[in-house]
Amino acid sequence: MIRILLGILCTLIMTTAVYAQDEDMASVIEKQRQELVQKEEIIKKETERLKTLKSEIEDSIVRYNELLKQIDKSLLMAEDLGNKRLKHVAKAYEAMQPEDAASRLSGLEAPIAVQILLKMNSKKAGLVIGMMETTKATTITKDLAKLKK
Repeated sequence: MIRILLGILCTLIMTTAVYAQDEDMASVIEKQRQELVQKEEIIKKETERLKTLKSEIEDSIVRYNELLKQIDKSLLMAEDLGNKRLKHVAKAYEAMQPEDAASRLSGLEAPIAVQILLKMNSKKAGLVIGMMETTKATTITKDLAKLKK
């Protein structure tokens, strides 16, 4: 009888242990499930934040590209205006006597003189260079040759 009682007692202890393990296992599983739900929520929030950032960055890129286009357009307009002014100056030098144009261009810095001569009629520019002091004419001719390359 003691054996039977011991057997029943062992069975009860084992059953209780199994139930306790089941309850512990269930609580562990529930805890893990809650952690997964929290992590999923964090991931959803982070995904939304990243989508917002991506959208802001794309908008910024569009704005910067538009600004670059405006800057390029302004630079082209400024360059065109500069070319028009330079052509006007070149025409004024073409209208002068070659000696007068040569003496005035000789007084300018070589890069400016070169730009003016480039806008002039080549025959008239040749006459002007021919009237310049030899060293100045040589310097300007070298600068003109460098630009042609």
